[in-house]
Amino acid sequence: MALPVVPESDSIRRAVSLLNAVDAARFPRLLSRLLQKLHLKAESSFSEEEEEKLQIAFSLEKQDLHLVLETISFILEQAVYHNLKPASLQQQLQSIHLDQDKAEAFASAWAAAGQDTIEKFRQRVLTPQKLETIGWQLNLQMAESMQAKLKSPRAVLELGVSNEDSKNLTKVFVEFSHQELFEFYNKLETIQAQLDSLT
Repeated sequence: MALPVVPESDSIRRAVSLLNAVDAARFPRLLSRLLQKLHLKAESSFSEEEEEKLQIAFSLEKQDLHLVLETISFILEQAVYHNLKPASLQQQLQSIHLDQDKAEAFASAWAAAGQDTIEKFRQRVLTPQKLETIGWQLNLQMAESMQAKLKSPRAVLELGVSNEDSKNLTKVFVEFSHQELFEFYNKLETIQAQLDSLT
């Protein structure tokens, strides 16, 4: 068997005992919902009101419900990371003493939505913000004294940044002196060279 992707820690053992007690008829719907929202980092899978309903439906305390939800999400994230086959996932879960019906529910949910979930993770941006637009302008500050003929050119970059979860554009303005802009340019050249070496 492959190396275990779900380590047997105290919290995992506690979560497995809670999962084994969960109503088997309702469990697949819970898995399905968590799989749908797994790729959204900033968003909780359930609202406060939904969590209260889940506590009642599964007869769990709030803390235990959170442990169950976090453990299911962790298991599914491990399945994404290791690109597990449904049968392998089921085997892994049975090895940490998850009941067969629950392990089978994980395997069938993974068989149904696993590839979609992996694809959503691939498309997800690693950082929560993404650069959408770039603008710039040049400002020239003249010295105040009539005797000094110093000019201080400043470049202003306008970066349009969007959040992963909403498409609202936020504008970020960055001002550079000539030297700062030159240093920034050199850093961009280094980044470009490293990207080129990877492709």
